[in-house]
Amino acid sequence: MTVGGDTIFGKIIRREIPAAIVYEDDLALAFRDVNPQAPVHLLVIPKKPIENLAAATAEDQALLGHLMLVIQKVAQQEGLDQGYRVVANTGEDGGQTVFHLHFHVLGGRSLAWPPG
Repeated sequence: MTVGGDTIFGKIIRREIPAAIVYEDDLALAFRDVNPQAPVHLLVIPKKPIENLAAATAEDQALLGHLMLVIQKVAQQEGLDQGYRVVANTGEDGGQTVFHLHFHVLGGRSLAWPPG
């Protein structure tokens, strides 16, 4: 299996393409989105290649919990103390374009609802 899978995110994990990384540990990576939709727009990804939330299994439970704590950590690191939004697009109809599980962390301004 290719480390990180064979997507743009796998290539970022393997350092084959650059990214503005803000956090990394053995299980996860967080970096700035190249097309930000808010003043702060980060992506938090597992290093394990999971296609999306629908493809996660019971064995991924601890990893998914870890990703939530990474989200909390990077939001705090970025000064998002007034709030932030976490989005996980799943499948084509859900707006997913990179088929490696990722969480968008958006903040730095008031966010409208519904999002779109």
